[in-house]
Amino acid sequence: MAKKTHHVVPGATGGWAVKSGGASRASKVCSTKHAAEVYGRQVSVREQSELVIHGRDGTIQRKDSYGSDPLPPLDKR
Repeated sequence: MAKKTHHVVPGATGGWAVKSGGASRASKVCSTKHAAEVYGRQVSVREQSELVIHGRDGTIQRKDSYGSDPLPPLDKR
């Protein structure tokens, strides 16, 4: 089964969009990147998915996982 993801990406008409992985439409469009990250994080925590944050040029800036981690840190094993 593929891992579920949500992405914070630049919006088509400005602002920042939060999309589910593979979706063509945004679930929400925010005016600032920070607001999109906050909303995306809430959705990812609720759905236990990975949040992928992109830059203005579309490159991946960072990933945050909120699901069950198959490789937790050594001190958590």
